Amino acid sequence: MSDGDEKITVENVNVPGHTTRVSKVMYDAMKQAMWRVLPSKAPGLTQNEIREAVVLHLPEGLFPGGAKAGWWAKTVQLDQEAKGNLVREASKPLRWYRVA
Repeated sequence: MSDGDEKITVENVNVPGHTTRVSKVMYDAMKQAMWRVLPSKAPGLTQNEIREAVVLHLPEGLFPGGAKAGWWAKTVQLDQEAKGNLVREASKPLRWYRVA
C-alpha cells in the first residue's frame, strides 16, 4: 500500500461506536490546518469560520481551490471532538476550540 492509499479510522462524536476509514493524507493535512487556525480557548470558531480559515493552510495539490475542505473539516472536527481534543461550546452558532 502506498502512502497515498493509507487509511485511518475516525470516530464520530454524534454516533458513539461508529467508525469510518478515510485517507490519512487528507485527514492529516486538514488536522494540521485546523490546529493552525483554532484557538486554544473560548470563544472558538464556527464551522463556517473554520472552513474559510483552513483553506489558506491546505496543500493546493490535495485541496485544489479549497475543494472538499468543508467535508474534511467536519470529519476532523467530529473525530477530534470524539477523542476529547476539541471542545464544542454551548453557543449559537456552535463554536469549537482545541484543547491546549
